[in-house]
Amino acid sequence: MAEAPAYLILGRGRWAQRMHPIIAGESRRVSMIEETRRRRAENDSAYLSRLADAMKSSGAQIAWLCVAPGPHVSLMIQAALEAGLHVVVEKPWFGSPGDTQRLQSLARDRHRLIAVHFEYLLLESVANWKKTFYPGAGLRFGGRFFQGRPDRSGISALDNLGCHLFSIYEYAVPSAEIGDVDCSYERPDERLVWLEKSGERISAINLFQDSGNIIQNFMKKVEAALTSAAFPFDLDFALRVANRLNENRIRNPR
Repeated sequence: MAEAPAYLILGRGRWAQRMHPIIAGESRRVSMIEETRRRRAENDSAYLSRLADAMKSSGAQIAWLCVAPGPHVSLMIQAALEAGLHVVVEKPWFGSPGDTQRLQSLARDRHRLIAVHFEYLLLESVANWKKTFYPGAGLRFGGRFFQGRPDRSGISALDNLGCHLFSIYEYAVPSAEIGDVDCSYERPDERLVWLEKSGERISAINLFQDSGNIIQNFMKKVEAALTSAAFPFDLDFALRVANRLNENRIRNPR
């Protein structure tokens, strides 16, 4: 049996601290680089070189970027690839089409994986939607993602929470009409997606159900893809999700 890959977490915030015991709990060696910010007067080349050197010296095979989205994420992905690591990126993806294509090409050239952490796509109920309803023509998709906690990310609820809903849409029913999609902080927790046909709801998924091990299941899917298994949730997929979300924002300004 092949040795389990070692992980390197980049980040120091709440999510990085949460991910460390989850990864370690799967009997994976995990180390951290907490200071990931660019130093004063440090240009792109120096920042890339410093991060790549630190990642390479960690001895890890997979870098998990537990940092807020922004232009620094693309540089961190590039540094990881140049260090020879596979990369897991947190959603949402704010990279441009050009940046997305450049990084995907670099990953292919180096035979490395870039995975975006859309964990709810690993739910069996979502897989069943894809088997039963794909591509969703003639159906209407809706969803709600409410989080009881206040926002700590500085990211809009639609981007931060809604990208989970739109990832399910893009994966399972990309030809369905998009109906009501509502996302908010500081409202009673609810995570629900549904499909309607001719005005009647025909299926719904409560994302809280059976979600206890979805991060661990995501890890297994990533690790399987390091050898031969297909992995569809890459930067190209994340860009399609972002485009769907932005199209909905334009159609339904709030």
